[in-house]
Amino acid sequence: MATISNPILPGFNPDPSICRVGEDYYIAVSTFEWFPGVGIYHSKDLKNWRLTSRPLNRLSQLNMMGNPDSGGIWAPALSYHDGQFWLIYTDVKVVEGQWKDCHNYLATCETIDGEWSDPIYLNSTGFDPSLFHDEDGKKYLVQMVWDHRVNHHNFYGIALQEYSAQERKLVGKTEVIFKGTDIKLTEAPHLYKINDYYYLLTAEGGTKYDHQATISRSKQLRGPYEVHPENPLISSFHTPRIPLQKAGHASIVHTHTNEWFLVHLTGRPLPREGQPLLDPRGFCPLGRETAIQRLEWKNDWPFVVGGNNPSLEIEGPKIEEVKWERDYLEKDDFDSDTLNAHFQNLRIPLTEEIVSLKDRQGHLRLYGKESLTSKFTQSFVARRWQHFNFMAETKMAFNPTTFHQSAGLVNYYNTQNWTSCQITWNEDRGRILELVACDNFTFSQPLQGEEIVVPDHVEYVYLRVNVNTNLYQYSYSFDGENWLDIPVTFYSHKLSDDYIQGGGFFTGAFVGMQCQDTTGQNLHADFDYFTYKH
Repeated sequence: MATISNPILPGFNPDPSICRVGEDYYIAVSTFEWFPGVGIYHSKDLKNWRLTSRPLNRLSQLNMMGNPDSGGIWAPALSYHDGQFWLIYTDVKVVEGQWKDCHNYLATCETIDGEWSDPIYLNSTGFDPSLFHDEDGKKYLVQMVWDHRVNHHNFYGIALQEYSAQERKLVGKTEVIFKGTDIKLTEAPHLYKINDYYYLLTAEGGTKYDHQATISRSKQLRGPYEVHPENPLISSFHTPRIPLQKAGHASIVHTHTNEWFLVHLTGRPLPREGQPLLDPRGFCPLGRETAIQRLEWKNDWPFVVGGNNPSLEIEGPKIEEVKWERDYLEKDDFDSDTLNAHFQNLRIPLTEEIVSLKDRQGHLRLYGKESLTSKFTQSFVARRWQHFNFMAETKMAFNPTTFHQSAGLVNYYNTQNWTSCQITWNEDRGRILELVACDNFTFSQPLQGEEIVVPDHVEYVYLRVNVNTNLYQYSYSFDGENWLDIPVTFYSHKLSDDYIQGGGFFTGAFVGMQCQDTTGQNLHADFDYFTYKH
């Protein structure tokens, strides 16, 4: 029996929905504005996980062009029934103001890594829907309902409505079955039928430091539901010093070995030393992650073993450990016809006219498009930060002829918060290496007047970033051997949900490669490799 260390899905992997098929386990997580949509991870032992599918990979399934930061895919719900997988997902189009324009869809596939169907539209009355397959063969959509009316609480309650697989649509009356507790912000419902009870698992308190998972039960599908006598099922709110914070938004799995586990959202704050006192619990640049806890049953109620706050280590199931090959992307030489699945881009699929692995053998070619502040067409490919300390490096060939053209290495949270170490052009000095920073939409160029001139004979410039917990710094080389640090440091906490102005942001830090050209000439940059080591 193995010991499992948390988080099991490090880096930006929030809102886990777990599904068992025989002796295989799958977790679906949110991807927000990052494309392809939804990440599905596979495990045989609940300890070792690998990314196995990004199901929403076509424009016919998901078009997020113009979506706001932290819009897009919220809280996908994965289930298996009737010989196929069912994926419920939300595409959120508006996040500010009185409305949430959030469109809910259903896609299916017989295999987890196959070609998923085009979506069936369900409704737009709220977010975080999931599909419940009852024992009598009927199916029901459960979701939070959004109330846009003035002087009403936006979180109206959890609604239930039947779904007809034959008619491919929702049918019958919508009924609110649970209004939540006094914690409010009731969302993320999952329904389970276990023995004589229906169990309704929800998230409450928002998805930050006062987050929690609430569970209630009823012998009738439509309620009334009674809340767990020792609610919440899990939370970090009352334990501000433990490493796993923000615990909530959970789902339950019953193993083939007759054991019970809870997967849940969590966040790991940076060490407080050297941190500004802007947030009393700190900042989580790795985003909201996925952890797992063991459950036990008492009087037909589930309890987290060891108490209702999350543990860094738990006793795994009675399953022989099954290790995969190293899952996270360590180095990509761009010799394949397809990008590593850990790379994503923003909002829409990037066609070969924007991103190509064929136009120059052994390179990733990015054709310049819009700026890093655009919510439409960026030529930007990136992967998650998954560690507090790591090094990312690339080797790039790029020959701009105007300051409207730039390309380089980027650390990014959203359109309003990022830094770039990039090659561009200057009237007086020609090709230069510069830094650009966007801090809550305030722009700076820290090297202004002291940019680094790239010699004419240099084809490739090597770019690197070293992230050391609270700080990160760029460096460069013209030969791949002799490296020079750029004497500017940036704060890691500025690429976190907890720092972003206005609140309501839910992703995490990314590092990747970008090319920009606003002249319309589509000037390209060629990247020979990308490395991520921790």
